[in-house]
Amino acid sequence: MKYLISGGGTGGHIFPAVSIANALRELDPEADILFVGALGRMEMERVPEAGYRIIGLPVRGFNRAQLWKNISVLIDLFRSMRLARRVVRDFRPDVGVGVGGYASGAAMKVAARMGVPILLQEQNGFAGVTNKLLRNDAAKICVAYTDMERFFPKEKIILTGNPVRQNLTTGSKKQAIDYFQTEFGVRFDENKKSLLIIGGSLGARTINLSIQAGIAKLAEAGVQVVWQTGKGYYDKLVAETKIPDGVIITPFLKNMPDAYAWADLVISRAGASSISELCLLGKPAILVPSPNVAEDHQTHNAMALVRRDAAVLVTDRDAQEKLVPTAQQLIADDKRLQQLHENVLALAEPDSAKRIAQEVIKLAKH
Repeated sequence: MKYLISGGGTGGHIFPAVSIANALRELDPEADILFVGALGRMEMERVPEAGYRIIGLPVRGFNRAQLWKNISVLIDLFRSMRLARRVVRDFRPDVGVGVGGYASGAAMKVAARMGVPILLQEQNGFAGVTNKLLRNDAAKICVAYTDMERFFPKEKIILTGNPVRQNLTTGSKKQAIDYFQTEFGVRFDENKKSLLIIGGSLGARTINLSIQAGIAKLAEAGVQVVWQTGKGYYDKLVAETKIPDGVIITPFLKNMPDAYAWADLVISRAGASSISELCLLGKPAILVPSPNVAEDHQTHNAMALVRRDAAVLVTDRDAQEKLVPTAQQLIADDKRLQQLHENVLALAEPDSAKRIAQEVIKLAKH
């Protein structure tokens, strides 16, 4: 069987796409898998690193602020559609899988026109533009949240949850303490409360500024902290911030399984992948949705948990005033942490990648 997987632009699209491909390989070891991405975006590096072939399209997003600049965008879209047609004709996939992003729109539209059955995977609680445009072309649509009938035809929807990075559940607190000492030279106390701060691979400006202002208070309260700043913020924060004992500051965390296992509380943006990981691991979290995303979808993602008392929300606007005091209060409250742990764990959809892969294979054999 041949599977064409398309999408990307952010880790939130790429991680699920690669997880689905890995699950397809597991269920169908002879699977021939080809990715289609957008030239210049992170999938062009991440997908080959994961061991898969990828072809890049010169597709870009529309400039909503300066409409006159979209002439070149339209020319690139036309070129992308033509190149996608050649890819589909040469590869002859049995199924197309679209996970969102610019490239997914061009590749899946062309594949559907050429008679290839399409499965879409929507990560967010508020559907992305690309998947909404493709909803009539899709045979099945795998979603991570309930109430998605407002975006997609009810009969096509399958609730599968979001695929997450492999091996996340293999971490342990003891391994984490050893890892942090080896990697960063900081020996954490197993009996003290631990706070993990993650803003995604690019970092989160508001979270970083809030923690910078309050890091001394957290340390004074006896809270141990691992603070992932993102590469773009790290140098400036290190230069401007007095880092107390019991705090690790790093641009990027390679060992997420152990970092999650170590944490009593997580502060995070509300991207679909991050939320799926928190659910799977049952991690109490304070979510600070990014305001800089299409249709404010991170707030919709966060509210799906908050409404079920499975996370605490601090808005980006209020973060500098409220984030650190909220974290201090919550991490000291064992009863509340346990309640959040139980509620968020109940929302987990385990084996999402495998379930999506099974639906893809059914379509291929249909």
